[in-house]
Amino acid sequence: MAADTTEPGTGRGPSQSAFIKACRREPVPHTPVWFMRQAGRSLPEYLRVREGVQMLEACARPDMIVEITLQPLRRYAVDAAIFFSDIVVPLKAIGVDLDIKPGVGPVIADPIRDRAGAAALRRLTPDDVPYVAEAVRALVGELGDTPLIGFAGGPFTLASYLIEGGPSKNHDRTKAMMYGEPELWAELMGRLADLTVDYLKVQIEAGASAIQLFDSWVGAVAPEDYRASVLPYARRIFAAIEPYGVPRIHFGVGTGELLGLMGEAGADVVGVDWRVPLDEAVRRVEPGKALQGNLDPAILFAPWEVIERRARDVLDRGRTAEGHIFNLGHGVLPTTDPDRLARLADLVHEASAR
Repeated sequence: MAADTTEPGTGRGPSQSAFIKACRREPVPHTPVWFMRQAGRSLPEYLRVREGVQMLEACARPDMIVEITLQPLRRYAVDAAIFFSDIVVPLKAIGVDLDIKPGVGPVIADPIRDRAGAAALRRLTPDDVPYVAEAVRALVGELGDTPLIGFAGGPFTLASYLIEGGPSKNHDRTKAMMYGEPELWAELMGRLADLTVDYLKVQIEAGASAIQLFDSWVGAVAPEDYRASVLPYARRIFAAIEPYGVPRIHFGVGTGELLGLMGEAGADVVGVDWRVPLDEAVRRVEPGKALQGNLDPAILFAPWEVIERRARDVLDRGRTAEGHIFNLGHGVLPTTDPDRLARLADLVHEASAR
């Protein structure tokens, strides 16, 4: 089970943080805020640490994981840290021949197109990723009362990378398998769901306070196909994590038409991208869920008065939800000014103080 890091008799610890309370739809002193990709390429200190180090190497070095995860907390008054890694790390750990190419993304040497390829995907054990547990434990010690969010890639997104061989605009080979080879699709998705559960358990058992499932590209799927061909596997993941009692967040890009179904998958929090206003998302997602989001990351390049107006609008709409975590509608863009994010985090706290 997840480590209990609350100090006895004090009532403090990550479980008492505004972030965890908002995930659980409990009263909070202010709307909590964190940013997807807050640890990464928009920070000059990140670029210095990563100089000459390949992404997958960085993701396998506990010292580097810890440093990069902590960097944004030194700049921003965010209410949670997000574990520095990549969604393809568990694939690499079980022997998939892949690399992350700068400016491209994950590239798979031998794409999976048949039953033999799917059958080669095995379960993950803690011994496959010792650096993950080591880094999580070190971070929990450093973070004190601040929650650490663990994460993994959703099964559709991982399947797309594996089938296409890399990033894809149309996911045509992926959908061709989903539509035309349903038995092969079911085997591949089942194996990826189990792999994802294994990977999330490593993070939770090492002390992660919450988890987020990034099914980034699932917005490419129509609702009826999501229900038939993706939802069962997302549901399997969230059900397997439920006994740990940590909040579970579900996020995808372009998922406005899927928000209700994503809520049905079993997460405690549904992430909303910038395309759907939060008060509309409240109508689409079943009761009993908190929402996360959803300022357009590109707004951060506008004048400050525009950023402030839009951020206050997100907060106002977020008040219609049972719980709200302020975030961007996707990740921080690489050329974002870190000072804008620092100012935004402060604004969220000040404008939402109860």
